[in-house]
Amino acid sequence: MGDFQNFDQEFYQSGYYMDSQQEEVYGYDPAYANPEYHEADNSAHLADEYATGTSYTGQVYQPVAPPEQTECIDSYEEEPPLLEELGINFDHIWQKTLTVLNPLKPADGSIMNETDLTGPFLFCIALGATLLMAGKVHFGYVYGISALGCAGMYTLLNLMSIYSISCGCVASVLGYCLLPMVALSAFAVVYSLQGLLGTLLALFVVGWCSLSASKIFSSTLNMSGQQLLVAYPCALLYGVFALLTVF
Repeated sequence: MGDFQNFDQEFYQSGYYMDSQQEEVYGYDPAYANPEYHEADNSAHLADEYATGTSYTGQVYQPVAPPEQTECIDSYEEEPPLLEELGINFDHIWQKTLTVLNPLKPADGSIMNETDLTGPFLFCIALGATLLMAGKVHFGYVYGISALGCAGMYTLLNLMSIYSISCGCVASVLGYCLLPMVALSAFAVVYSLQGLLGTLLALFVVGWCSLSASKIFSSTLNMSGQQLLVAYPCALLYGVFALLTVF
């Protein structure tokens, strides 16, 4: 029993001191616990803030927006509408449609030089729909012939003109000039064109489409003396669409 008491006393008398251990391991500085140290640090920090002269100038419930945020708000307000960003301008579509419907009207080169494919896409769908109403499923022929015609006219115009033209502009002009052919296809729904009257009407529409397209190309590319040369391949292209419509 005496041995156990001696062992117990020796076990608790290990010589371990918490304060000395913390000071040695963590490098504890007693001067940091002094209140004067914190007061001096805080006062110096506040003095630096007041020296910079930064103050809040806004009202209580109306904070002042930073300059970067103000510029972002102004830029969002000055952005164009979504349709214009997508390249859809109804005013230009209407002007191009009127130019096609009136072959004698001079074409505006600034408007016709745009790669607007909204109107041509709608006219191709309308042509295929009217052919479908007449019992002719020719959507693949319409898009295939349109693609081949645009590629051929693009190559021919770049060879004939001193100015270069984009493939999108060629597709836009040829697509807009397809509007009279859409009217012919709609007429074929209620009346058969396989006759003398239908043949004459188809030739008239082909001449109308080719004259409008050649007029736009000649005015855009400054090819006033070569309009008939441009009208011939256009007539061949629209003649294929006329064959699809009549037969």
